[in-house]
Amino acid sequence: MKKNNIIYADNAATTKLNSDAFEAMIPYLVDNYGNASQPYSFARKPKQALKEARTIIAECINALPEEIFFTSGGTESDNWAIKGTFSQKKEQGGIVTSVIEHHAILRACEFVERLGCKVSYISVDGSGLTTASELEKNISDDTKLVSIMYANNEIGTIQPIKELCETAHKHGALFHTDAVQAVGHVKIDVKELGVDMLSASAHKFNGPKGIGFLYIKKGTPIYSYMNGGSQEFGMRAGTENVAAIVGMAVALKENCLKIQDQTIRLKEMEKILLTVLDEAKIDYKRNGINQIPGNLSLSFWGVDGEALLHRLDLMGIVVSTGAACDSVETRISHVLKAINLESGYSNGTIRISLSSENTIEESADISRAIVKILKQ
Repeated sequence: MKKNNIIYADNAATTKLNSDAFEAMIPYLVDNYGNASQPYSFARKPKQALKEARTIIAECINALPEEIFFTSGGTESDNWAIKGTFSQKKEQGGIVTSVIEHHAILRACEFVERLGCKVSYISVDGSGLTTASELEKNISDDTKLVSIMYANNEIGTIQPIKELCETAHKHGALFHTDAVQAVGHVKIDVKELGVDMLSASAHKFNGPKGIGFLYIKKGTPIYSYMNGGSQEFGMRAGTENVAAIVGMAVALKENCLKIQDQTIRLKEMEKILLTVLDEAKIDYKRNGINQIPGNLSLSFWGVDGEALLHRLDLMGIVVSTGAACDSVETRISHVLKAINLESGYSNGTIRISLSSENTIEESADISRAIVKILKQ
């Protein structure tokens, strides 16, 4: 998206709010601002809006409305899936997850590990892919939960969730997937996948920040994560953010309707971007396999990735060096370490994540800017 001479290409970090979603939110911020949990008539419209939004979101992933629980975003959803599955009793089994998960999963696992839960971390190959056979090596009949992300936030690799889920269920374990990078970008059918829980965050698919949901398959044994009132079927306390929930539903529905067309367009932009680099004979590697459309993790030999990011920023191009949620200090990410990327490449890694707001010309402009910087 080029606005005020800026090309925004960090959509894996956050996306522009959908204009229809914004318009749909306004009435619940200005006029229909009642608390949906209250019994009086002023609460009816907010209460109905929650019901309709829950139904829309459920339809987008082929779930039941009562299986959708609103949260503050992907981080809370991930924490709920991990911490809500376990009590403080060590004998209740362990968790299996992968080494390239988002820190919302990894640090939640560290938390329950301190409570006595056994956590096993499975490795990935050089493309960031894990397999059912690798899971089979690490799972046991004592495993209570397997949590594997649908698509990696840094390199975009899509995991074989259905096969992983089948392996988990074979051993009597629940299966959760952090689908924050995937929901609204690829078709997701929770019944076809067989997952027990799935996390999503609205600001990754053109919805507002600070809202998300956790899909919990009916009958899945899980504890409440937020205690207090009886909102969200008594499972998640706290007054609902009705406006944000409505915006999330509108944005998700619109994105899901356009997935096929947008995938074709994003793949075309990817091709043009990479062609410019190839024609200039730039030494780079693209990380990942079967990536989320528009996600390009590129590693340039002998380059300082942070310096490249800042040079691009000065040229009005916004990209990331890796996971934006872990930008406190400059270091090679845990994902790049896990795929054993050579240091000559890993230090020079940037992530370009395009969206429907970007244009074909912008994708070429990004490549031309990189070529200009690296040739100097």
